[in-house]
Amino acid sequence: MPAADTGTAPVTRAPAAPLIPAKDMAVIWVLLVAAFVAILNETTMGMSIPHLISDLQITPIAAQWVTSAFMLTMAVVIPITGFLLRRFTTRQMFLGAISLFSTGTLLAALATGFPMLIGARIVQASGTAVMMPLLMTTIMSLVPASSRGRIMGRTSVVISLAPTIGPTMSGFLLDHFGWRAIFVVVLPIALVAMFIGWRWLTDVGEATRAPIDALSIVLSAFGFGGLVYGLSQIGGLGQGGSAVPMAVALAVGIIGLGLFLWRQLVLQRADDALLDLRVFASRNFSLSMTQMFLLSLAFFGSITILPLYLQNALELSALDAGLVILPGALAMGLLGPLIGRIYDEHGTRILLVPGSFLASAVLWLYTTLTVETSIWLVLTAQTLLSVGLALSLTPLFTASLASLRPKFYAYGSAVVGTVQQVAGAAGIAVMMAVFSAVVNAAGGTEVPAAVAAGTRVSVLIGAIIATITIVGAFLIRKPEDDLDHPDAH
Repeated sequence: MPAADTGTAPVTRAPAAPLIPAKDMAVIWVLLVAAFVAILNETTMGMSIPHLISDLQITPIAAQWVTSAFMLTMAVVIPITGFLLRRFTTRQMFLGAISLFSTGTLLAALATGFPMLIGARIVQASGTAVMMPLLMTTIMSLVPASSRGRIMGRTSVVISLAPTIGPTMSGFLLDHFGWRAIFVVVLPIALVAMFIGWRWLTDVGEATRAPIDALSIVLSAFGFGGLVYGLSQIGGLGQGGSAVPMAVALAVGIIGLGLFLWRQLVLQRADDALLDLRVFASRNFSLSMTQMFLLSLAFFGSITILPLYLQNALELSALDAGLVILPGALAMGLLGPLIGRIYDEHGTRILLVPGSFLASAVLWLYTTLTVETSIWLVLTAQTLLSVGLALSLTPLFTASLASLRPKFYAYGSAVVGTVQQVAGAAGIAVMMAVFSAVVNAAGGTEVPAAVAAGTRVSVLIGAIIATITIVGAFLIRKPEDDLDHPDAH
């Protein structure tokens, strides 16, 4: 009697570092360029908020919707990309995503008011949400197991360098040309990527003809959208905001998510699920996602707090604060290919164990920050934190998806993106809420000692969470190198 298909990858040994056909690498590079443009665009927007407040005559709370609307859209779209990547061809998904992104960018550049700008950001996010799952799924489908770490390492360069370039580029454009210039610069790059993809991108695998379940889409929107929106409201509680919208959104999110998961369990019996949950039948995938969730929870919150500490406690300019963070971001990107090769040759533990120890140690160090802490100490610590995260992310991306059968790669990529989005939103919301409460109680952001105190208390949450990841670092394995692993059967 044949065994049930659980989504777990069969474990086989691949020959060492086989050559990847040039046409397959061309597909990957096209998708890498598109992902770079999408991430570059997202990281330019944070610095534009003060300019939007002034130019569009809006409140700071309203201006935050430039990023909140984007995050909400991502949270709604990413969970359904698993189905979309199986239902449509690579070319269709790429051209659809880059067209949406380019259209949103054009609308943003031409925005005549705040409502139009928000609408443009939603259109942008609809395309952006597809980029990374499409890239991850394509890499897993085209690259032999023994070379995946190396290619994923190149992907981490894109993920890391775009946020490094984004704030600097946007700062220059904002100072000299205004916020619309950000979209004007990004648009031609996106159009070039679209042309290259239209001209040379080939399909990977075959599309299925499974019907799309409209109810699942609605439940996904209420579930993931409600959770992310509710989490985004936590920060407003310490500023006199009402808890009712947050509580209602979280309740809707939890109920919607529960119904969504139940619906997927029913649909996956006929291979019609929008997000097939059989990916979690793989112990290695489940452990990797738990590790990814905890890392995202600790990292995104902490990295949001640090610039506030640098500017308001150490009283650095925005430019100097960016320069403190820059070496770590560069190190994280440039180490990607080397870390990928190490993963291919030696597996996960040689990377995950020191990475989790390093990230945890730096976050514990951050719980001792004061107004007298040396800038050079913070710069060194932030660089080491970035190295620790680099040692963790590439093996987690690769080992998690490598634990699945090829038919589940698209669903696995969607889960990875969803986990990062929800965990990042939760980490930022909780740590910002704690930071704001402590700072306000101690005198406000105008008091450097109060900001330092808020930093210490909020980052303590990240340090505790990061410490838990040390356990997971010992449990996650490189599937194709472990012939006796239970996931093989």
